[in-house]
Amino acid sequence: MVDIGVNFHSAQLVSLTDQLLMRARAANVSQILATGTSVASSRLALELARANPGTVFATAGVHPHGAKSYDPSTFRELTELWACPEVVAVGECGLDYNRNFSTPQAQRMAFEQQLSVAVETGKPLFLHCRDAFTDFHDMLAPVIADGVRGVVHCFTGNRVEAEAFLAMGLDIGITGWVTDLQRGQALREALPAIPLDRLHLETDAPYLFPKNAEKRRGHNEPANLPWVAASVAELVGRDVDEIIRACSSNSRRMFDLPGN
Repeated sequence: MVDIGVNFHSAQLVSLTDQLLMRARAANVSQILATGTSVASSRLALELARANPGTVFATAGVHPHGAKSYDPSTFRELTELWACPEVVAVGECGLDYNRNFSTPQAQRMAFEQQLSVAVETGKPLFLHCRDAFTDFHDMLAPVIADGVRGVVHCFTGNRVEAEAFLAMGLDIGITGWVTDLQRGQALREALPAIPLDRLHLETDAPYLFPKNAEKRRGHNEPANLPWVAASVAELVGRDVDEIIRACSSNSRRMFDLPGN
């Protein structure tokens, strides 16, 4: 299995890397994308990828929450990271108007620059959208038209939004949100509309612990990915092994990871 989103830099996980990777392997999670949400966390993701070749890969970008600190030096430092082969995606980047830790204007500026890099490098986008669908969609449209690929990571929207992203050519990342019978109801209803060849699985650890998991820790982690796969399989009426094979293949193709 491939987990396309783990925040190894988070306070809950930062000292647990070896344990997390060991338990991931035991759960048949063989490849993981370490999410970069700032210059500092993107550097840590790259270091982790270099220390675990073939198993961990990095993304590099600035999350919309941190867009207020995005400046020319940020762009220069990220440019160096994007040039590294272990960095397989631009992001996490996008728009988040839910709490506006950075102003919408600052978010759009940082997002626009990162979109331009995806066009220049050909690397796929690792995308974040929360309560910002219209601006997010409008900003993405021209770069997608230029051939940029990407995954809307940790998708929590509804069927209409999912279909709009799919029509653009974007893929969809599914987390433990899909196991939440209250908050995740719109996603659960949207899931059958997403083609199997456009789906990816992720934990977004340490967040969004799958509610169907039999064992709980104080945090989510890659070893819990099979529970996300099980929920997806149930909702779309497919065998869980088929879901795992398809989603893993999609992720390896999108991010150019080794393996079948």
